[in-house]
Amino acid sequence: MTTPDTLLHVEDLVVTYPTPGGATTAVDRVTFTIPRGSALALVGESGSGKSTIAHAVVRLLKPTAGRILFDGTDLATLPERRLRPLRPRFQMIFQDPYGSLDPHLTAQDIVAEPLRLSGTRDRTARTRRAAELLDRVGLPASARDRRPSEFSGGQRQRIGIARALASSPDLLVCDEATSALDVSVQARVLELLRELQAETGITYLVIAHNLGLVREISTDVVVLRSGRVVEQGRTADVLASPTEPYTRDLRRAALDPAAIRGRKPRELLHARGRAHTPA
Repeated sequence: MTTPDTLLHVEDLVVTYPTPGGATTAVDRVTFTIPRGSALALVGESGSGKSTIAHAVVRLLKPTAGRILFDGTDLATLPERRLRPLRPRFQMIFQDPYGSLDPHLTAQDIVAEPLRLSGTRDRTARTRRAAELLDRVGLPASARDRRPSEFSGGQRQRIGIARALASSPDLLVCDEATSALDVSVQARVLELLRELQAETGITYLVIAHNLGLVREISTDVVVLRSGRVVEQGRTADVLASPTEPYTRDLRRAALDPAAIRGRKPRELLHARGRAHTPA
């Protein structure tokens, strides 16, 4: 159900992929709503459908069925010519800060490129705006003419954030945007995202597997397993009192690292999953 405060409403979203053995359903009738200026997180282990949903929301892939209502417009069925003018309003920060930036461009040119594509013809205006954004994400003036290979992972992700902000989007999709970074760098990037939201009122869709991280940035959370929603609600409530065994396992893996010493979270969840009836 949508209201005037709703920016994104995803309803009965289905995404299937063809395989040699027949169609595989990666996302199965997922529904959620994000009010303007809030942050919703999609969480779950690898293969739960999180990134597939993110790519569908920004129409990097076309869903098989369902609706993606962005400010009242259904993106799911729009042809590209009608999507193009809307694209500046929803942007994505990608997981890999090393592979998501053009290695041949300077930081300033990377951030200015979306402005050129969206119709800002004045090169001086593009350069000035790119410099403002790089400064806003904490990169010094001396960094503007450097290429991605000259930056650390955290600095590259800051460039990615500046690039995403160049078109002044209403919705920013963060697809595991801190998972490739060290813990201390993750904290600084999360703080930057919180500051940007407080200043601009931007809306976030956060893709993550770590409930500890989700607790720090999201208002609401949707827990996914094998492409289906198993639990959703206010983040504080879900983390304090998860009702589903799968969510409890995710919470334990995220908030009690000692419990999974020597084992990957996915291995732990698979082992525990055999003891539970699938949701």
